Amino acid sequence: MLLNFLDALRAAGIPVGIKEHLLLIEALESDVIARRPEEFYYLARATYVKDEGLIDRFDQVFARVFKGVLGQEGLEAEIPDEWLRLVAEKYLTPEEMARIKSLGDWDEIIETLKKRLEEQQGRHEGGSKWIGTGGTSPFGHGGYNPEGVRIGGVSRHQRAIKVWEKREFQNLDNARALGTRNIKVALRRLRRFARQGAADELDLDETIQGTARQGWLDIRMRPERHNAVKLLLFLDVGGSMDPFIQLCEELFSAATAEFKNLEFFYFHNCLYEGVWKDNRRRFSERIPTWDILHKYGHDYKVIFVGDAAMSPYEISHPGGSVEHMNEESGAIWLQRVTSTYPATVWLNPVAEAYWSYSQSTQVIRQLMNERMYPLTIEGIDAAMRELTRKR
Repeated sequence: MLLNFLDALRAAGIPVGIKEHLLLIEALESDVIARRPEEFYYLARATYVKDEGLIDRFDQVFARVFKGVLGQEGLEAEIPDEWLRLVAEKYLTPEEMARIKSLGDWDEIIETLKKRLEEQQGRHEGGSKWIGTGGTSPFGHGGYNPEGVRIGGVSRHQRAIKVWEKREFQNLDNARALGTRNIKVALRRLRRFARQGAADELDLDETIQGTARQGWLDIRMRPERHNAVKLLLFLDVGGSMDPFIQLCEELFSAATAEFKNLEFFYFHNCLYEGVWKDNRRRFSERIPTWDILHKYGHDYKVIFVGDAAMSPYEISHPGGSVEHMNEESGAIWLQRVTSTYPATVWLNPVAEAYWSYSQSTQVIRQLMNERMYPLTIEGIDAAMRELTRKR
């Protein structure tokens, strides 16, 4: 099994060899860890992975080779585990779903949740009022309600306006080989070449002319020619963006290859007062959005990548974020970005034909001054033309 693991790591592009393999075996024979799958995972990762950018690929290989051995980690919600165990799942017809009434606006939903937490004394399932599983209550998981707060579980209908759990997202892998080079070609429209920095490239024409004028060898050097465009890339991760991971990785890979002056940040659903660079540390190492607006000049171009699929409250209301209590609405932060950086666009991986069915997508599109484009070759091309337009 360990040899198969080694072969799988090599096939995934992780540089490992017999030396690391023998080191792992020696560590296991010396009983440096307890005989638990979780500790074996960390030992193997420390032995095989020399670059933290390859951790995501290692995780994928480990999960495939040792499928079923390592359990899921991470705290979901600080409420009794037995409440979160889905024991009954209720399937409703479209007609039944249409008859279920939502509680109303944002404030009423939050107030009702507070009252339920104070009144409820035990676990509940299959109902329409209490916090539970498999029913039509606005609170809990595993059932259906057009507007509510999901507590634990997994998203099924993507109708929750707030989520009570700690979720782990995956970093995008910028080393992923492109499925097509057309994305890279489309991004090349956003080019402005300049020669800056150290003169470390031979200028053949000037060398020939200088030698002819001086009568001796006159070597001339010049800075390397590179794309001088400065780009800020904001990437929506987790939740409804999971189906588009591969597409976003291809875009991310192409962008990091094309733009030397590229800074990227992650956010979830809508931009708020903080973003992050590493999804493994997104709760502990946040970067204030204000710092970004003050650090990077107005000449930067900005690209948002996200499906814009969320509760409208997440955009319009303070406290509307599904993960934390934001003091200012997402709409205010998006307006600050578009005011600071006139060249801003939004790339949406959802097909354009479906945008009109999503209220949040329409709101984001208006905040972007209609500069939302589909994440297709044609859409990227149109977005790059917009970013290069003179203002």
